[in-house]
Amino acid sequence: MKESIQKARSLIRDVPDFPKPGILFRDVTPMLRDKDAMRAVTLALAEPWAGEVDLVCGMESRGFIFGTLLADQLGCGFIPVRKPGKLPFKTESVSYGLEYGTDQLEIHLDAVKPGERVLICDDLIATGGTAAATHTLIERIGGKVAGFSFVIELSELEGRKKLPKDAQVHSLFIL
Repeated sequence: MKESIQKARSLIRDVPDFPKPGILFRDVTPMLRDKDAMRAVTLALAEPWAGEVDLVCGMESRGFIFGTLLADQLGCGFIPVRKPGKLPFKTESVSYGLEYGTDQLEIHLDAVKPGERVLICDDLIATGGTAAATHTLIERIGGKVAGFSFVIELSELEGRKKLPKDAQVHSLFIL
């Protein structure tokens, strides 16, 4: 498995100046194409959370990919957090800052039952705005955030500082 994890890391592609000048985008699509790398990443992401969560929450859009894989591996359900106007039922929303602007996220009001333990998953944590906003949404609708799981953490952007100090955070690749 260690070889597959190393291979997965080697498949993350750097794309300069995307989505705008000055941003170095970390592209996971080459890693997703490789079944062994994708499987190894899924198993590694799931390992710390076995038996600890009721639901996995993923943010649009790459969080959907890793979140559903992780939910399947953990034997639990998946809930999406989306951009405004994409969910068909009543929603709760929150605005947040990105490393390159601002955005808004929404979640269905009935996505989480009171007290359910939710793992927040995304492909990457940069400045932490998306993860922190998702944490706010989960708590507003009655869930309990069990922790955070990321494929990539960009440590120089200090995104962890926007998460609760006592939060359990698992990042597979710290860049």
